[in-house]
Amino acid sequence: MIMSESAITKKTIADGFKVLMMKKHFEKITISDITDQCGLNRQTFYYHFQDKYELLNWVLYTDIITPFTKDLTINNWSEKLLNILVTLKQNSKFYSNAFNTSHGDEFRQYFFNAVSNVLSDVIDQLADGFYVDPHDKQFISEFLSYGVSGTVSRWVGSGMKEDPEAITKYLEDLIDDFKRFAVIRYISNRRPDETE
Repeated sequence: MIMSESAITKKTIADGFKVLMMKKHFEKITISDITDQCGLNRQTFYYHFQDKYELLNWVLYTDIITPFTKDLTINNWSEKLLNILVTLKQNSKFYSNAFNTSHGDEFRQYFFNAVSNVLSDVIDQLADGFYVDPHDKQFISEFLSYGVSGTVSRWVGSGMKEDPEAITKYLEDLIDDFKRFAVIRYISNRRPDETE
């Protein structure tokens, strides 16, 4: 895929920013630091980003959120999660620094919402024509999403010491256990949805 000139410039700025984030805390990085690092002028930076917060947000969405959420399904969520964890670990200094900013909370919320939506789809598939109370579905999907997103946040916050494959397997097992529980607790005892 051929990148536009604007996309190339954004990537150049982001790459310089990532190098700086490996050495300095986010709050101490200035726009001048970023432009000096990537060999561009301030005007070019401001043409593409309003400030360093928007730049950080763009990096998180480009590197993590978009690859995770694009074509996300109940069949590929664990593979996509593993890819994200590998990306985080490969750039652990950058992402640990990023998660310790105010935008780390925004990332966590977006990730939580994406996981919750997938788990809601899991419940629909398990129901297979049976009625599931919307409040039950929301509660369960959010409860499990807190577990998944909280585990990832704790992993990042504690230095990403555990292997990404192990974390993914734990979470995959959790969701598989939930599927069995849901069939017994919420699906088997319900009547088919007779609404038209």
